[in-house]
Amino acid sequence: MPVHEVLVPEAVTAPVAPQRRTLVGRWLDFVERLGNRCPDPILLFLIAFIATWVLSHLLAGTDFGLVDPRNGTPLRVNDQLTLQSLATFLAGMTLTYVTFPPFGMVLVMVLGVGLAERSGLLASALRAVLAIAPVRLLTPLVVLAAILAHVLSDSAIVVLLPLSAALFHVAGRHPLLGIVASFAPLAGLLFGSLIPQSLDAVLAGFTEGSARVIDPTFAVTPLNNYWLAASIAIVSVPATWWMVDRMIAPRVAGIAVDGDPALMPSAPPLTSREVQGLVAAALTSLALFAALAWATWPSVSPFRGPDGTLTGAGAPLMRGLTPMLLVLAAFPSLAYGWVAGTMRTHRDAIDGMTSTMGSMSYYLVMVFFAALFTKTFTDSNIGALVAVTGADLLRASGLPSVVTILGVIALTFALDVIVPSASAKWALLAPILVPMLMSAGLSPHLTQAAFRIGDGPMNLMSPVFPYFPLVLAFCRRYVTTCGLGTIMALVLPLGVMYLVLQIVMLLAWWALGLPLGIDAGYAFTPR
Repeated sequence: MPVHEVLVPEAVTAPVAPQRRTLVGRWLDFVERLGNRCPDPILLFLIAFIATWVLSHLLAGTDFGLVDPRNGTPLRVNDQLTLQSLATFLAGMTLTYVTFPPFGMVLVMVLGVGLAERSGLLASALRAVLAIAPVRLLTPLVVLAAILAHVLSDSAIVVLLPLSAALFHVAGRHPLLGIVASFAPLAGLLFGSLIPQSLDAVLAGFTEGSARVIDPTFAVTPLNNYWLAASIAIVSVPATWWMVDRMIAPRVAGIAVDGDPALMPSAPPLTSREVQGLVAAALTSLALFAALAWATWPSVSPFRGPDGTLTGAGAPLMRGLTPMLLVLAAFPSLAYGWVAGTMRTHRDAIDGMTSTMGSMSYYLVMVFFAALFTKTFTDSNIGALVAVTGADLLRASGLPSVVTILGVIALTFALDVIVPSASAKWALLAPILVPMLMSAGLSPHLTQAAFRIGDGPMNLMSPVFPYFPLVLAFCRRYVTTCGLGTIMALVLPLGVMYLVLQIVMLLAWWALGLPLGIDAGYAFTPR
């Protein structure tokens, strides 16, 4: 289909007659109604913040008979309502807000997105893609891009979601489908990955340190789960494609796209100046990548970490990934705007950044309360108490090996509601679970794989997932009435599917004796 013939169908812009719902459909309708009746996420974070204050006061001073695996001291809950705690909280409130991890990263990336939109580069690039990519393959292409984008860490959510929504809209498909197809694998399939990422090294470090409690010479590589992770990624592409196009698409068919048309991409044919602009943007991108390769290639490059790698958690390249992505978006956008004639003065670039930043006002308010809750919850030590208590119960259960591994998955899955950070959860659980299961003859590689399977799917089911408000902001650019329940009802089936799929694949891998990763098996034999 030529690009100029791609139009938004009537079914996207106006509601259609309701169809008879299946049992699953009625259940998702209930989830949507319940979610939309829940308080705004801002109020949810405020309620959780106050509840943490009260609970920390009630539990403070209690001897739980547990040891904090992070420092070996007795685990206690810190009262957040003492005068000292309140004074410290108030003194650090501003810093807590501005240093909240997703906050700065999102705003920096939004500047680049604003330039790409204002210059017209985004719309022209999408139309060029549609000229060569069949519309029916958009879903698997977006899903695959999301899985590959795991290497970008949280930056991928800010970059890929608006692009996916715009791509689907220009192709005449519902933009919410594009957001679902990218958000679900980005947030709910954290284990499935084809490209090694910095998180692999972080988790492997915790695993190795915990394993050396039993075996002082035990070594864990960042690729100890790679073969299973890559296989999950490959299988998840067609599985997600089927779920999105067969199960989710009928649900969004009746949702009207009522956003401001001026803010939505369109699909007229590319002009000669736009084509020249795309060439200029591509050449600029190639020059930037060449410069980055030149700067990072030497073994003594300052972009490398202490271990000499570029992708390690401590590498300046990874720590500076967000501003680098801004540069990679800004300069091609400026080159496109100059050649295509869409940005004539510096004021055009400034207007593009400020207008896009203005659409983030809701997110700015939400982050304030999310940051305060996260800080208070961490300082109270309640999350550590829940994690260590759950791990101790699992250790005392004496269950068979397979059931124990399923218990690790379930524990991680449940903890994801209150401790969404993978590294923070594993820092709490690894010192308990890894030595415990090594004593039972199960390798640290298997324990880590179970943890990684449980870490992620809950992100698609928890209303307090930190990135849900950002997803909501992206959705409301196209559907102004979109609520939290609407999003949750769309992605919840994918969260369930990811959890079940990964469990089945782990058990099958185990039964067949296939390698989990590089130098990684299932059994541990003491030396």
